Amino acid sequence: MLLTSKEIHETIRMIEEEHLDIRTVTLGINLLDAPSKNLEALCRFVYDRIYDRARRLVEFAQEAEDRYGIPIVNKRISITPAALVGSGLKHPEEFVALASTLDKVAEDCGVDYLAGFSALVHKGATEADMCLMNSIPMALSQTKRVCGSINLGTTRTGLNMDAIRHMAYVIKDLASRDSRAMGCAKLVVFCNAPEDNPFIAGAFHGVGCPDVQLNVGVSGPGVVRAALQRARNQGRLQNLQDVAEMVKKIAFQITRAGEFVGREVTRKLGEPVKFGIVDLSLAPTPALGDSIADIIEVMGVESTGAPGTTAALAMLVDAVKKGGVMASTSVGGLSGAFIPVSEDQGMVNATARGSLSLEKMEAMTAVCSVGLDMVAVPGDTPATTIAGIIADELAIGMVNNKTTAVRILPVPNTRPGDRVDLGGLLGELIIMAVPPYGCEGFVNLRGFIPPPIHSVRN
Repeated sequence: MLLTSKEIHETIRMIEEEHLDIRTVTLGINLLDAPSKNLEALCRFVYDRIYDRARRLVEFAQEAEDRYGIPIVNKRISITPAALVGSGLKHPEEFVALASTLDKVAEDCGVDYLAGFSALVHKGATEADMCLMNSIPMALSQTKRVCGSINLGTTRTGLNMDAIRHMAYVIKDLASRDSRAMGCAKLVVFCNAPEDNPFIAGAFHGVGCPDVQLNVGVSGPGVVRAALQRARNQGRLQNLQDVAEMVKKIAFQITRAGEFVGREVTRKLGEPVKFGIVDLSLAPTPALGDSIADIIEVMGVESTGAPGTTAALAMLVDAVKKGGVMASTSVGGLSGAFIPVSEDQGMVNATARGSLSLEKMEAMTAVCSVGLDMVAVPGDTPATTIAGIIADELAIGMVNNKTTAVRILPVPNTRPGDRVDLGGLLGELIIMAVPPYGCEGFVNLRGFIPPPIHSVRN
């Protein structure tokens, strides 16, 4: 694909002044042919396969970054869900050993994270699925780079409430192993998890994907915010259609740049690597101005969380998707806008001001790309309440046939309003208040929430 000189000059300005970057290049690797019944053979196979495929990923990504001047913030690996890879394992301790192998090969390849310590239990859990889920507190607390995800429901199958309840206790256990609940930042639960998501912590290499596939995650909320602010200052924002058109044009440019770089890295890696998708998700960082909340406020909402926030976010996400699909036939993953509270300084500020609450966040997730992301709650929040929060969020995804997720951190010894610094791209947690009323009776009914009527499409 070719870029015009105008696109090149505008892209340079976006990089230099407005935080445009390639948020991640993620190499997905198929491990389905691993010998799963013998732990030693499995770990050896997994290490060798991943290292062979990914050992030059960081090198080639850096070459592309140096050549074209577009920062590539993260280099990552995703694998076939580990519960499938280790389907012959019988004990949680064996999955902990597998996680240690994954952590070691990620370190040796020089990547930031390796994702896919995952299980798909939306229809029910196998023995290996249960072993993996039970291993998560030890596996994720003892590794630095391994990330996990569990798919707990789909629009076609409904929600597995037994697994939701179980994962709430797993999250509580994992959080208790660190004073900042850091392990929970590497774990997400889904409804309708996509197979080609390049973003952490929910990436995994789906069984419908080729042997090796490179997916690209492009960001740029700072670019959108700066463009809207310039247009407002110059009096060029006359109506909401002007806002939507401007966002679509920016999304078009960002997607083109991301696909260009992704295909270049794929070319360098060579066969059997295939180019997969561009995930155009406006993913914020703690950097000043690189914020979804700031975009919403430039659009005219006084403070994110105020009335009008959900409508503004819906329009933003729709415009991003429309611009992206006009730019590329390879748009996939989640694509839209992320609202991870701790990673978005504007969201942190809105929470501190009192305009953004857990309940308002849930309403916003009905129209954004994912769900309750990097939300921190007091460490004494009951596991059944966390299960209810997860069920509420995943029900939004199930009914609306979209991906929703929960990445929640019950931070030990904290109260609403406390702040916890995680550092780096994870930013600063601000502890949100949880309603004082519980849902233990509902959660303990167990079983499945049936799928919605519109899931019957054949």
